[in-house]
Amino acid sequence: MKKKFTLGKTERLKSRKQIEQLFNEGKKFVQAPFRILYLFSGNEISSLQFAAGVSNKNFKRAVDRNRIKRLIKEAYRLQKISLQQKLKEQKKSLNLFFIYTGKEMPEYKPVFDIVGKVLDKLIKQLIQAT
Repeated sequence: MKKKFTLGKTERLKSRKQIEQLFNEGKKFVQAPFRILYLFSGNEISSLQFAAGVSNKNFKRAVDRNRIKRLIKEAYRLQKISLQQKLKEQKKSLNLFFIYTGKEMPEYKPVFDIVGKVLDKLIKQLIQAT
């Protein structure tokens, strides 16, 4: 049996082209302290790609930015399964980008809760789209 709680290479949004497309054509919403960009596409192969970013205007030190990105990735990794299953059912792909816009270093628990809310909202968007 395959491990469920992973965030492998294929699940990371790294393609410059895809990220540009996401920023140009994607939809966005704010769930404080995050701005979420997402773009659904109807592929035969359902995939879910994810990336996280933190402004270096608010966090000068790379150590802090990396810590926040790690918190976001961990919260996402543990909660993405229901969204993945919905995408598989509907044969759709999703590119997802979390941008942290807060001014202070977050704790893990609030990040976990907010990421959960965001994923629920995306599942609702997916259901409405069909």
